[in-house]
Amino acid sequence: MPWLSAGLRRLCVCHIIAPRMIAFGCSVRVPEVYERQAKVGIERAAEEDSEIFIDAAAGSIARGYNLLLDCVAGREDLEALVILHADAEILDSDFCARLRAVLADPDVAVVGAVGTSGVRNIAWWDGEPGGSSAPYHYGELGGGILHWRADAGVSEFGEVESLYGVMLALSPWAVVHLRFDETIGMFHGYDFDICRQARAAGRKVVTAELNIAHHHSLDLVKDSSTCVDSHMRAADRWGLGDEAEMSDDDWKVRAQRAEASAAAARLLHASRMLQAEATSNHHADQLDEILSSSSWRLTEPVRASIRLAKAGRKRFSER
Repeated sequence: MPWLSAGLRRLCVCHIIAPRMIAFGCSVRVPEVYERQAKVGIERAAEEDSEIFIDAAAGSIARGYNLLLDCVAGREDLEALVILHADAEILDSDFCARLRAVLADPDVAVVGAVGTSGVRNIAWWDGEPGGSSAPYHYGELGGGILHWRADAGVSEFGEVESLYGVMLALSPWAVVHLRFDETIGMFHGYDFDICRQARAAGRKVVTAELNIAHHHSLDLVKDSSTCVDSHMRAADRWGLGDEAEMSDDDWKVRAQRAEASAAAARLLHASRMLQAEATSNHHADQLDEILSSSSWRLTEPVRASIRLAKAGRKRFSER
């Protein structure tokens, strides 16, 4: 640009390379959980210019997240807002670089670590896996790591229809134009709703390999009734399912409640399957520990003699 003055050239260069920052946010209900888990991960991932916004939970998850969005909505230097559950720990020190690579596509609005496609409602767990990098780190039975579905760990990352809200990264466009629906419920459906809004606006919802340790018990369903209520509110908001076209409101409500109850039952089933797998792994670890112990090796001659004695008695009784 030879026709620009030196001063104006400096101004243009400064504007082009103006610093951009990735912010982190968490709505905290139990400070000890945040200190032990989310805070550790944020400090691992945050860059020198990253800003961290921590709010005490105010009502529903949607309400708390909207307050975080309002904190950064006017920031011209914002590159993304990463919102975490308090029990979610970021494991990647290069988390910001990984996220930038995904957000290089200007059509991407929301990024998550776990997502699915083919979902008709808030039951994202019923969909086809589209990437999973946030396995459960559970404390029961001595602790361990499990994916929410066995096949989720090998699915490809990319564009999906819905995300699991354990970690959501929102682009600057999403921070300005989207808000979580606070009428759907206290704990469920907020993630499905924000993804639905983004896709309705022609933007992309994607999963990426952003590794998260979700420190959570294997009891995934605390109160199925709240899940059912959120399911029905989301169905009303988005006109989901054929039932939404029915003129008989009673049949509509009954159909939606049946669908919601079935989705809650499937989540409960998934919870029980995770617990069963954890129990099996725990027993296998205990057996390995016993078989590799010095006491087991030292007593092997005794067990061998007992086996020989039993075999001899059996042969004698068969004569």
